[in-house]
Amino acid sequence: MSDFDPKKIKILLIEDDPFLLNMYSVKFEMDGFQIFVADNGEDGLKEIFNVKPDIILLDILMPKMNGFEVLENIKKSDNSEVKKIPVILLTNLNQQEEIEKGMKLGAVDYLIKAHFMPSEVVGKIKRILESK
Repeated sequence: MSDFDPKKIKILLIEDDPFLLNMYSVKFEMDGFQIFVADNGEDGLKEIFNVKPDIILLDILMPKMNGFEVLENIKKSDNSEVKKIPVILLTNLNQQEEIEKGMKLGAVDYLIKAHFMPSEVVGKIKRILESK
């Protein structure tokens, strides 16, 4: 049995849709996680280095810097702690090329927003963190 405790888990959600940002934030808080948010890629990248989250949920289509650019910056970072943070792409882009690109850049999973309820996303995050 793992000693998984959501209260010790920091999740960074980088999403430009205010409705989704709020909906996911509330869901993660209700499940006991610490949630941090950014509404564009540039601020999200800064937050990654400030917060050092345990996992990142990352949208792809965003202002200032898209999710692929954020992911590339994470994986090319000189900071080994940041480099190791698991990233889940949470997006509505569901073309095979985008999925392959995201996985090739180092995402641990690629979720299509329309296919998953917030509770399913929380479940996936728990499974990824428990297996870390």
